[in-house]
Amino acid sequence: MLLIRDLLKEFTFDLQIKNYSKRTIETYNHNICQLIRYLNEHHEVTEIEDVSTVHIKKFIQYQLNVGKKSTYINTLIKSLRAFYVYLVAEEYVTLNIMARTKLLKEDKTVIQTFTDKEVAKMIESYDFKTYLNARNKLMVAMFADTGIRCSELINLETDWINETNIKIFGKGAKWRYVPISLMLRKYMIRYERIKEGYFKKKNLEHNNYFLSRSGRPLTSVQVENVVRNAGKVAGVRKEIRCSPHTLRHYSIQSNLRNGLDLYSCSKIAGHENIQVTKRYLEGLETENILEMAQKTSPLMNLK
Repeated sequence: MLLIRDLLKEFTFDLQIKNYSKRTIETYNHNICQLIRYLNEHHEVTEIEDVSTVHIKKFIQYQLNVGKKSTYINTLIKSLRAFYVYLVAEEYVTLNIMARTKLLKEDKTVIQTFTDKEVAKMIESYDFKTYLNARNKLMVAMFADTGIRCSELINLETDWINETNIKIFGKGAKWRYVPISLMLRKYMIRYERIKEGYFKKKNLEHNNYFLSRSGRPLTSVQVENVVRNAGKVAGVRKEIRCSPHTLRHYSIQSNLRNGLDLYSCSKIAGHENIQVTKRYLEGLETENILEMAQKTSPLMNLK
């Protein structure tokens, strides 16, 4: 008798061995538990051998009936696909019933983000007069310049900083290099000097590039508060969510708007594939696209 719940525990352990992030493991767990709960409550099914394609279809239909969006249901399907790939590999099941389960068609969402003026004002909302202000100013600037994720900024270590780029330990436990502009480097040099003076008499236990006032690594809540406060001071439009992720959107869109090709942009952003980056193109206004096309005009570039 193979209970689905027991196999999920084993699958979770396998993800930990493969060094998946804590957040990814929690997402898989949460999503697969939803299926377990549904099968138990609606079909009295608890064993893996009793789960059929019909059950999966009914589970998806149930999610639609309770008003879940296609994007949400697709994350459930992806988690279940990964679970079944593991079950087949370990020979717990012979048939992968998720193999033919297609993703639902998602509504295209236009990614709205900050304007250049809003970002400039957000960076200006902090100064270099204190360590915390200097740190906060640099964090906002770094999000805008590099497009790194919140977790990547928190985990960034001092040893990973180079003159023209920073080494990032990103999603899926993958390393990548992200370029930094001369302006950002200037901010970094100033911040590093202030940080050194601030922690001069303290014995630091952590090598994180950004530290709390007591010398500890930052939490995501602390970083989000820094960005939110910058947005308030800058008077950012109410419909725009002031978060590190929105600054990431801004950075990627800005790179595309300024002429960086899609493939390079995808590599810098640390996207799994180019299709993810393509979504950011949809957020560009027609005037931006026309401006980009002028720069790449075939006649203007004849030599």
